[in-house]
Amino acid sequence: MTEIKLTQYSHGAGCGCKISPAVLDTMLHSDSPKAKFPNLLVGNDSKDDAAVFDLGDGTCIISTTDFFMPIVDDPFTFGSIASVNAISDVYAMGGEPIMAIAILGWPINKIPAEVAQRVLEGSRKICAEAGIPLAGGHSIDCPEPVFGLAVSGKVKKENLKRNDTAKEGSLLYLTKSLGIGITTTAQKKGIVKDEHLQMAVSSMLTLNKLGADFGRLPYVNAMTDVTGFGLLGHLTEVCEGSGLSAEIDFSKVPKFDFLDQYVAQKSMPGGTQRNWESYGRKISTVTDIQKVILADPQTSGGLLVSVDKESGKEFEAFCKAKGHTLQVIGNMIPKQELCILVK
Repeated sequence: MTEIKLTQYSHGAGCGCKISPAVLDTMLHSDSPKAKFPNLLVGNDSKDDAAVFDLGDGTCIISTTDFFMPIVDDPFTFGSIASVNAISDVYAMGGEPIMAIAILGWPINKIPAEVAQRVLEGSRKICAEAGIPLAGGHSIDCPEPVFGLAVSGKVKKENLKRNDTAKEGSLLYLTKSLGIGITTTAQKKGIVKDEHLQMAVSSMLTLNKLGADFGRLPYVNAMTDVTGFGLLGHLTEVCEGSGLSAEIDFSKVPKFDFLDQYVAQKSMPGGTQRNWESYGRKISTVTDIQKVILADPQTSGGLLVSVDKESGKEFEAFCKAKGHTLQVIGNMIPKQELCILVK
């Protein structure tokens, strides 16, 4: 079979396909009276990572879905990354995944079914790593290849982590490096170095299992994962939901150390500018390089964690024992005119 390069069949890549925050706000707006469901703890209102429903016995069900077009050429890797990305939403709520079902759109007249089979095999591998079954799904004939999962999870009610509960003075941490969008765009342009692409792929293939551990830490007061809206977009959601602002130190934010060369070659996804147009007015003055990295759409990005200010050392020691060295990238401050101040 002729080698298929999946990224050549899609107009966007990974979470860079996401509709911008501003356009999404328009779509979700409704003047209709909202039905009240007392057991729905997390719905659309807080722009959180997943919906959460209280079963009334101390346990909550987490429900989420995420899907996108190819971000890499290899079908097995595409299916794997899309699955890690979708499962992440459960971890971002402090929960544990229990089951997934597949979402597949496939251009059946353009790409052989055997390629889609490899996508599904990649997904099965990641689901096995997460300890859950890929239990079914749905497929359609689609002009571009699309894949993702709908994932169910569970969490004890007291361990639920939201994105709108950060506290003033809290310390901010990020568990993965930024720069996925820049790197994968360089791949699509044919200018990426293999070792750089492999670093990005390795990051995207890493499950955010730490989120379930963080759920059990009482001093973690808010959490979300960083995906298509970039670090600034998802931190803006934390700020607005919590009624606070944030300061971040760009020099402390984890990022791939090779990004400058690709930025110099204009290797930025279109989603970066769409992101900035949606929330740039809420951000302090930034340099060009700060903007393209902090608004860079991440696919299968890391967890953004807000920790009580007096528990930073304990949190860092906990992460180190799990094999992760994290440092403070910023903190939550009283509400300002701007959401985020970058220094």
